[in-house]
Amino acid sequence: MTPAQPIDTARLTLILNELRLPAIKTLWPDFASRADKEGWPAARFLAALAEHEIAERDRRRIARHLDEARLPPGKSLESFDFDAVPMVSKAQIMALAAGDSWLDQGANVIMFGPPGGGKTHLAAALGLALVENGWRVLFTRTTDLVQKLQVARRNLDLEAAIAKLDKYHLLICDDLAYVTKDQAETSVLFELIGARYERRSLLVTANQPFGEWSKVFPDQAMTLAAVDRLVHHATILEMNVESYRRREALERKRGPGRPASRATAKSSA
Repeated sequence: MTPAQPIDTARLTLILNELRLPAIKTLWPDFASRADKEGWPAARFLAALAEHEIAERDRRRIARHLDEARLPPGKSLESFDFDAVPMVSKAQIMALAAGDSWLDQGANVIMFGPPGGGKTHLAAALGLALVENGWRVLFTRTTDLVQKLQVARRNLDLEAAIAKLDKYHLLICDDLAYVTKDQAETSVLFELIGARYERRSLLVTANQPFGEWSKVFPDQAMTLAAVDRLVHHATILEMNVESYRRREALERKRGPGRPASRATAKSSA
């Protein structure tokens, strides 16, 4: 019987580097030792290494996508107080967090409510959950995005700039209301909405209901067209609750030992 040839570990390391298999390069000695002791068949040894390589690739991909998403820190579904926003269904949000029921269709989510009602937290938390589930997300203040698109338009590069955003399954545009009613600003925003319509998804947060969007878009026709494209395939969440910032200020003023207040839905009257 021919004796087994010793493993050329240096050469194997070079091969695994060339194949870009860093997890296998790190783990194979321990797995090989365990396989020898426990008498693993070759297929089990190879499958175990491959599974760890895939898991490590998934981890690195999610880390890259989290970095590019630019999500506000500390905003997660676990830390969101659903009891403070009783008109928002936790089950519905958890279903949205999976992504496949709406992102594949280029559907949208629109969150309305007064400042401090948790819209940004919920939008960012939903974005985080989607990234963790394998989707690509970009979070941006709407005013920042509009300014970048205006620069692209001046450089005759608007179409390419909007096309670059296609790599994101979801574009979260926070605080739509703070875009000024300026023809140049709102026209690039309108072009973005039109370009993503039924192709890529938008999540928009806004302080004003649709009836007040004429304060954002310069004419009624553009307002109606923008609203029509956003709501055609959309989940609309109305978060009409007391500002949590105001609530926290009142509780600090009240001092310890007093019962905490709870946000309640505002009357529509």
